Amino acid sequence: MLAKVKSCALFGIEAYLVEVEVDVGRGLPSFSTVGLPDAAVRESRERVLSAIRNSGFELPPRKIVVNLAPADTRKEGAGFDLAVAVALLKATGQVPATNVSSTSGDFSTSGRSSCTVDDCVFVGELSLDGRLRPVRGVLSMALLARELGLKGMVVPSGNGEEASVALGDKVLVADALTDVVRFLRGELRLATPGAAGHGTASGSSKRTRLCVDFSEVRGQQHVKRALEVAAAGNHNVIMIGPPGSGKTMLARRIPSILPPLTIDEAIETTKIYSSAGKLRHGVALLSSRPFRSPHHTVSIAGAIGGGKCPRPGEVSLAHNGVLFLDELPEFRHDVLEALRQPLEEAGLTISRAGGTVTFPARFMLIAASNPCPCGYFTDGVKECTCTPVQIRNYIARLSGPLLDRIDIHVFAPRVSFREMSHCEPGENSPA
Repeated sequence: MLAKVKSCALFGIEAYLVEVEVDVGRGLPSFSTVGLPDAAVRESRERVLSAIRNSGFELPPRKIVVNLAPADTRKEGAGFDLAVAVALLKATGQVPATNVSSTSGDFSTSGRSSCTVDDCVFVGELSLDGRLRPVRGVLSMALLARELGLKGMVVPSGNGEEASVALGDKVLVADALTDVVRFLRGELRLATPGAAGHGTASGSSKRTRLCVDFSEVRGQQHVKRALEVAAAGNHNVIMIGPPGSGKTMLARRIPSILPPLTIDEAIETTKIYSSAGKLRHGVALLSSRPFRSPHHTVSIAGAIGGGKCPRPGEVSLAHNGVLFLDELPEFRHDVLEALRQPLEEAGLTISRAGGTVTFPARFMLIAASNPCPCGYFTDGVKECTCTPVQIRNYIARLSGPLLDRIDIHVFAPRVSFREMSHCEPGENSPA
């Protein structure tokens, strides 16, 4: 018997619909998956079969073929487990293919019309005992389900709040495969996640501002002024000064003077973090601007993204926020040159054999650099030990086209102890 169930997959940060087709027919007992699956998808065979058996269901010794359509696009991840299990139980007659019975209620508690299995998207990873585990990229999948007009989406409880940002009460959450089967049989009403995550970004922004504030930085008034101008006009900044002058401290406080995220910006940023698997547990919607500070040993793939199925890099994770590059001349030359396109176009395009992905990358670049290899050139306290050739070669690590894209260059001198102890605290970030 043939059964079909809808699921979703990611390419970049965007989701696309995948139709999971399961055929249970005559032949030697076997289980094969086709449709360009990666290793994690192929291994779903063991997870699905063990989860079905340990949940109390039976599978006949038949030839089982699972097809993930479209077959010409590579699939990755464990998010198809739930859809494969439901399709397999549907093909063997253990899940009804007709409308959900009235005892289960509708997909929401507000009394909407009932749905068939074909009207719903199933996403989730199965453990061997049948429990559901959260997967990455659920927000993008929920946005796709809303765009396609699907009537519901079943996800693990850990992804419920995230999916509800796009689908609201059309999202149903489950803890185990048995809960999903009982719902499809009409024996159980699945819960809908709460409305958390629909609020504005102001709450988290206020909490962030209480943690770091510009009033904590003594001195460097001209640098603060330059950063305020940069924040107001979304300009890129490089701070040059000796070690200990407060460059990193100032950079980490820039998000506290940026405006709160709008709802559209928050959804767009959350999509990136969810697709990269970096959305913190319990967070449905990011509400504060990101601050990314990669180490200077970061690879080009880690900086701009990449892989067979490309994932976002640091420049995309800093979208709608701040990308801070400390010790800028120490970064690899190819990494620095790769920043040209995102700085110019607020996005970047990655081309691979499997396709082309465009990631958003609209960020504010804040860079910090020492004036020379030893760091004390122009410092009035410690003497510089570098030769003129060393200083010239150190600055030459930054190409002219890259420096042209940095609007504000500001010198951050060392702040003396007398100035730190006697000057009044500056204005705080909310002011």
